Amino acid sequence: MPSHGPYPPTKAGLGGIPTKSLDIPIIAVFMVLFILGAVTHMTILQVNLRRGQKFIMSGMIFGFCMARIMALSLRLAWSIHPTNISLAIAAQLFVALGVILLFIINLVFAQRLIRASHPRLGWATAFSWAFKLYFASIIGVIIILITCSIQSFFTLDRHILGIDRRATLFGATYFAVAAFLPIPLIILRIAIPIRNGTEKFGQGRFRTKIAILVFASGILTLGAAFRAGIAYVPRPADSPAWYHSKACFYIFNFTIEWIVVALYAIIRVDKRFIVPNKAHGPGSYSGLVHRSMWPRSQNRICSGF
Repeated sequence: MPSHGPYPPTKAGLGGIPTKSLDIPIIAVFMVLFILGAVTHMTILQVNLRRGQKFIMSGMIFGFCMARIMALSLRLAWSIHPTNISLAIAAQLFVALGVILLFIINLVFAQRLIRASHPRLGWATAFSWAFKLYFASIIGVIIILITCSIQSFFTLDRHILGIDRRATLFGATYFAVAAFLPIPLIILRIAIPIRNGTEKFGQGRFRTKIAILVFASGILTLGAAFRAGIAYVPRPADSPAWYHSKACFYIFNFTIEWIVVALYAIIRVDKRFIVPNKAHGPGSYSGLVHRSMWPRSQNRICSGF
């Protein structure tokens, strides 16, 4: 059935339609918090760059904070214009997709921990490419979700809506797995015996690094799994369940994410997870390249993230 404009949503969404009296004060608080997070992580990035140290994850966290500020701004505009479906679409997309940056950061941290303790596995060409292909697949899923989410607002065709729903469920599940993936990677690191010792990088004990990553991945998985779970149990727009409440929306999205942003600034992940610039191959994290541990032909083609 052809359409000439967006249709109002027929299913309840997480957080519902924002209102001026309730949502604007909460949005204002989170905007201040994420502005502080953006300034802090950008400052950390610039300080490290002046010292000749690249820690691009600080820049990625800055980008995430800016994406969250944009999402909050769109939700603020939506609360002022509650019937504007275009604002609703943009606000929901920014809320759903921004957190992917934190998932990628945690995966990079997990990769560094594995490379430090199991260099033959961590620096293997197949293992490195697996990460690169997985990151590329995340971008592909984002494109699919954006396309299907927008399309679902502009059609009443049940077949197309069914395809869009399946794509949405796949995307939500895929991102929940991405949030959780650092935890099994850490379990893999612990399960495989360490033969040649652990290569030291950054500051702090490895146990602390692991605890930080497991905690951050755990609470991000909680948020992602919650969002995926409610996607599997839709409710009519006029009969939302408790899990569609505004409290759940702000807790399982912005609160959890702010905790990670603040945690990474307070404990200085830039100092704990930093590796030498252009590090590649076994021994490069500590500045001692142990070529005897790796065939010369493979040592030339393996590279870091």
